Amino acid sequence: MINFLKGSRNEFEKLKAESSWEDKADIIQRQMAEVFGSKNLSFLMGSGCSSLRHESHELGIHTMKFLAEEFQALLVTDAHSGQAFVSAAQKKDLNDKLGIDLSSDKVKDNLERMMAVLINAQQFCQTSDKEDLKAVAPLVETIIVGIKKFVLYKCTTGPFSNGDDSVVALYRRFYQSLTTRARGLAPPWVFTTNYDLFNERAMDRSGIPYSNGFSGTVERRFNPATYRLALAEQLDITSRRWAAVDGFVHFCKLHGSVNWTEEDTGLFPIRESHAPLDPSKDRVMIYPTPSKQTASFGSPYADMFREFQRQVVQDQSVLVILGYSFGDEHVNNIIFQGLSLPGFRVIVFMDPETNDITRELAALGDPRIWFIWGEGKEAGTKAHYFDGVVNHLMPTSADQKIDQTIEKALQTLLAKQQDTEDDQG
Repeated sequence: MINFLKGSRNEFEKLKAESSWEDKADIIQRQMAEVFGSKNLSFLMGSGCSSLRHESHELGIHTMKFLAEEFQALLVTDAHSGQAFVSAAQKKDLNDKLGIDLSSDKVKDNLERMMAVLINAQQFCQTSDKEDLKAVAPLVETIIVGIKKFVLYKCTTGPFSNGDDSVVALYRRFYQSLTTRARGLAPPWVFTTNYDLFNERAMDRSGIPYSNGFSGTVERRFNPATYRLALAEQLDITSRRWAAVDGFVHFCKLHGSVNWTEEDTGLFPIRESHAPLDPSKDRVMIYPTPSKQTASFGSPYADMFREFQRQVVQDQSVLVILGYSFGDEHVNNIIFQGLSLPGFRVIVFMDPETNDITRELAALGDPRIWFIWGEGKEAGTKAHYFDGVVNHLMPTSADQKIDQTIEKALQTLLAKQQDTEDDQG
């Protein structure tokens, strides 16, 4: 069963009892087409978007909850699969010297919260006048580096790094659905708390132009001024007529990225790296909140969150939430600020019974707050999971349907060719 609430109103209440799943999905798809016509459209994507399970195998990246559980298991067993993350001995040493238990209820379920605690502890130890506390700072730094190594390892290693394009294909369909947005409307914004590169790969492979806050070619560096620029094409050389390029997207990674590093040189110190980064050597920009070791709310995080807030408070602004379970206080506060404005709407693809925050939002009965969730079209799937949304609930143009049909046909032909070559070999 699929569900659709607008505030306290059930959008399927007046449907006939024999209405099919497809009938309900069609209603959602038509309503989402109306949402895509909003003056200012934004998306917030969480870790659930990069997770895709197939027959109990993870083809993408586990959600933060499962990553935290896996990390806790490593602390107990010291089974690092050849990777040097954080050992049980380091965990005990930290608890003995600072009283910080990495397996406490306050941090064990959230690696980002754990890193936030450790970054604060490191700052405290480094600025303390007591030598015994200063001596603990290297241990804290080592553990922070270990957690970053674990996150980078999980975000860069898996079936997706060995040729499986299942997750990237879902992201490509998501971005292709944005092309149904009418000409003349402001470019959509996509905000994500994820560190991975699925969004960038999807847009690159689909030929979708986007701005991610970085400029340059050989050395791409973060400059928030690029978000104020537009991409246009010249229509008439003689009269110098221009038009905005269709399909342009603004893209913000609120928590940083696996390919961002900070350098101490230049006016813009945050750089995109093409080579894999090593947290023990590079200052990898994956932080849980907009904080740095030297200043709170520093660039680029403050700039990214400022763009998020600016977009939310725009006139006739709509925020579509996918794969995000309201686990970040900074993000939540901006969403709540948006709800104080009469023209703001939020569409959440999630069961409202997921946690206390979603329950409270649903209990408001505000018609500007939509919840869409339930069982998927296929047995054992969920309609509100990222694959269910992009495959069945997003607006789809006729051209996109043709492209998807051609893509499936080509994949079938390639698979048959591979089978033939294997038989001959």
